[in-house]
Amino acid sequence: MTDDVDDPVPLFQIDWTPQEVANAADSITRGSYWANGPYVDEFEELLAAQMGVDHAVVFNSGTSALVSVLQGCDIGPGDEVIVPSFTFIATANAVEAVGATPVFAEIEADRYALDPDDVAEKITPATAAIMPIHYAGIPCRVRELQELADRHDLALLEDAAEAHGATVEGTPVGTFGRAGVLSFCQNKIITTGEGGAVVTDDAELAARLRRLRSHGRATDEYFDSADTGEYVSLGYNLRMPDVVAAIGTAQIQRIDDIIDRRRDVATALTERLEDVPHVHPPREPADGRNVYQLYTVRFDEAVDRDAVIDRLAERNIASKVYFDPVHLSQFYRDQYGYTEGTLPRTEMLSEQVLSLPMHPSLSRQARDRIVDGVRDALTCVQ
Repeated sequence: MTDDVDDPVPLFQIDWTPQEVANAADSITRGSYWANGPYVDEFEELLAAQMGVDHAVVFNSGTSALVSVLQGCDIGPGDEVIVPSFTFIATANAVEAVGATPVFAEIEADRYALDPDDVAEKITPATAAIMPIHYAGIPCRVRELQELADRHDLALLEDAAEAHGATVEGTPVGTFGRAGVLSFCQNKIITTGEGGAVVTDDAELAARLRRLRSHGRATDEYFDSADTGEYVSLGYNLRMPDVVAAIGTAQIQRIDDIIDRRRDVATALTERLEDVPHVHPPREPADGRNVYQLYTVRFDEAVDRDAVIDRLAERNIASKVYFDPVHLSQFYRDQYGYTEGTLPRTEMLSEQVLSLPMHPSLSRQARDRIVDGVRDALTCVQ
């Protein structure tokens, strides 16, 4: 079946099979263990094995996982955490949520991720952690950040929400520091609709995270016991329901196929776009594997990005500017007095990038329409 030339080309489509439906039905029709259950355990085991770590702790969202890992590492008031401003706002908000201060560092142009040189300049006696992201599935310069963290006795906490399955020299991103955070939001590499996880080799941290996500209770077995259980620390209700984990269990068993198909789509788009003037497709870093959670291109300064967006929309092709600089959002302007020019490279690059449709089943016809739309939009650039 071929696409109609007028069909919408959405930013993404969720890749699913009958197994996700069967797992969800199995969890529901069991009639018990919906708040926790066997699929939660299985999903965590599969995640840990796939990431090559000892522990995976799932949460109801990636944001919950970010806040919990900071709290689990005893990061709070008086501490600073170095983060990028070119990111989804949850990266910085998680730092604020635990009472610490986000310190924004510049990104570099190749990977749109933290520039280790600028990070080094931002380290102070109050710095407790470095929290990079791996933008759009591209591994950041994580080994350099790991060396910085080790040299200054800081926690390296990777926000790998967009890069599940990406690697650096064969090692999965999210496993270079004390912990990594994954997201299973609807447009991520694998999805449960909403959901997240912390992956770590630190047994003590994993135990703290399990208590944090479930009211500070010493055990998850609340419904299997006649008593109320023992509450040993502060905690919240951040659990992933069993039916959600059931979907994740089916998804992660196909992650290699999903990533391979994303990479095939990205290769096809790049081959057609690399000769188009004024546009720079994403590249694979020499030391790692890009999983293309997003397909983000960068335009020359002469390009009117809004005009490109409009021309694509006229062709029924979606596109999106995912991130404006977080430090220039209203909250962080009001909170810290940030103004334009604080992070000039971040601000410049954020005005030049645009994410085009990307998902594992993007058809050849849709890919051709995307490339033709970009090419057409750029014909008027001198």
